[in-house]
Amino acid sequence: MNYRRLGDAGVKLSEIGLGGWLTVGNAIDSETAAAVMNKSFDLGINFFDTADVYAQGKSEEVWGQLLKDRRRADYVLASKVFFPTGSGPNDKGLSRKHIMESCEFSLRRLKTDYLDLYQCHRFDPETPLEETITAMHDLIRHGKVLYWGFSEWPVEQIEKCLQICGTQRLEKPKSSQPQYNMLQRYIEPQIMPLCHKAGIGQVVFSPLAQGVLTGKYWPGQPFPADSRAADSRQNLFIKKWTDDKELLTRVQKVEAVAREAKCTMAQLALAWVLRRPEITSCIIGASKPKQVEENVQAVGMKLDERTVRRIEEILA
Repeated sequence: MNYRRLGDAGVKLSEIGLGGWLTVGNAIDSETAAAVMNKSFDLGINFFDTADVYAQGKSEEVWGQLLKDRRRADYVLASKVFFPTGSGPNDKGLSRKHIMESCEFSLRRLKTDYLDLYQCHRFDPETPLEETITAMHDLIRHGKVLYWGFSEWPVEQIEKCLQICGTQRLEKPKSSQPQYNMLQRYIEPQIMPLCHKAGIGQVVFSPLAQGVLTGKYWPGQPFPADSRAADSRQNLFIKKWTDDKELLTRVQKVEAVAREAKCTMAQLALAWVLRRPEITSCIIGASKPKQVEENVQAVGMKLDERTVRRIEEILA
């Protein structure tokens, strides 16, 4: 395993991280989750990402049980706040009240005294940005959180956030968690260079486009029985890709590039992401230990310019 600094922070994250979005507490049972996590630790993964709304808090609870007997210094634990966790008017968003309360609940579920990384799951247009930043700053000062970040914020709000942090000497964000893969590249023109200059690392989710970039889906063919697309608990966000026959046809053509590179489609897709210096970690959503084993082999792979160009020509 290789490790990269989170932006300009001193903490180092494994290039492959393990996420619990649609898997832990939802599509896989606790025994399987334990096997996946144990394999992750065995292979050097130290970055684990979850959120308060994943499986309505169940994801954090399962991870709390699995991590409670491990040495706290051995892993970097991330969670998030924003989406509704209840029916009340203050059970959502990025107000100081919701952030402080949600952090406490996450800590209890995760059975830990602090979060290494706490991220604003989306931008909240109903809360003054200064209020959100100050709340995160105070959590860091109180020792509840070590670093804070955001997920899928618009570039204008990132710029405004950095300005506020600079002028008021508040703790600036250290992470950006966008969706980024061969098919979803919206962060490249503005967000990547802005964050890189500001010392903010990218911890990207869906680097395999939720499995589409593994090559397992063929246009006009039934989905594999054990795949995410065939599982009603996990397939809500994958349909935009699996319903696109032209896209699936182009993805299949990338397999020839993977064969030439002597790797699997998944390894090629992860190596394509990790080739960027702006990236700190790719968060995978494994449901089997063997998927972790396969994905980790992307670490250290080097893609030459010709290979990258061929991929982009196919998927353009």
